Amino acid sequence: QVQLEESGGGLVQPGGSLRLSCAASGFSFNGYRYTMNWYRQAPGKGRELVATAADGGTDVADSVKGRFTITRDDGKNLVYLHMKSLKPEDTAVYYCNAHHRYSSDLDVWGTGTLVTVSA
Repeated sequence: QVQLEESGGGLVQPGGSLRLSCAASGFSFNGYRYTMNWYRQAPGKGRELVATAADGGTDVADSVKGRFTITRDDGKNLVYLHMKSLKPEDTAVYYCNAHHRYSSDLDVWGTGTLVTVSA
């Protein structure tokens, strides 16, 4: 079964750090056939692209620049989102996405992990 599973979410105080992990099973995203993305959706808001890791490099949204970093380990089929200096507005469900380079029909989504930033 093709799937992505996120982990590492939880409650953290403002200014704290978390590392989210995304593990792929049933398929391999190595060789950059897949662009790996992290999205988030805050309560009452739409889904926002937070970070991307593709063969051209990585990128993050302006809202998290300097605080979030995305890394991928293709050998282990893992993607990470490293988050520091967290703010209450970072509170959201974070989703891992594998976007196939040639066919969106092959895209895979995780079920999400909740990050809550609160004192």
